[in-house]
Amino acid sequence: MRILLIEDETALREELTEQLRQHGHVVDSSGDGREGWYLGLEYPVDVAVVDLGLPSMDGISILNHWRQAERRFPVLILTARGRWQDKVAGLEAGADDYLVKPFQFEELLARLRALVRRASGWTHAILRCDPVALDTHSQTVTVADQAVELTAYEYRVLEHLMLHAGEVVSKTELSEHLYQEELDRDSNVLEVLIGRLRRKLDPERTLQPIETLRGRGYRFQLARSP
Repeated sequence: MRILLIEDETALREELTEQLRQHGHVVDSSGDGREGWYLGLEYPVDVAVVDLGLPSMDGISILNHWRQAERRFPVLILTARGRWQDKVAGLEAGADDYLVKPFQFEELLARLRALVRRASGWTHAILRCDPVALDTHSQTVTVADQAVELTAYEYRVLEHLMLHAGEVVSKTELSEHLYQEELDRDSNVLEVLIGRLRRKLDPERTLQPIETLRGRGYRFQLARSP
């Protein structure tokens, strides 16, 4: 997933950015409220982490501006404040969840994963489009209950396609959620990853899980399981 992190504590921002990237996520970060607000308007964000106390524009104002501009990605607010009024103000401004500092990174990551799943209509940690099942917690994949070994990039492509199962996902969108740097985005590499995924998920070519729509992108076409 692509995460926008707006946090003015430099040490915390850098630590969280590094940890999130180590877990395979693309991270855009800023320590300035106004710059972070702009990034949320211009970048293809899956989920945002926003501190309430920020220079140049506070977290509540950022949320209000995003929602007024119809930016509907989920937002988790961070606050060092213990007052319940601050949490309520954040939620009423359009936040979806909150964490009070200090917190454990594992809890932050779990909350972000849950927000992204719910935003895509999934309620459980396991994304299941029978017979394919992807566990977002353990980052493992099975087909008909048999484990399938994927590389980190293969997993990230499959996770994004399954989160949006039934929807057309463009090559540009996939690349933006796969690579941190724009220079790394090569459509030929993406085609190779898709080809490898097809062979691993469907060696007998009976499932046809990933459909190519010429000029439009890809679609994970196995139906979501209840």
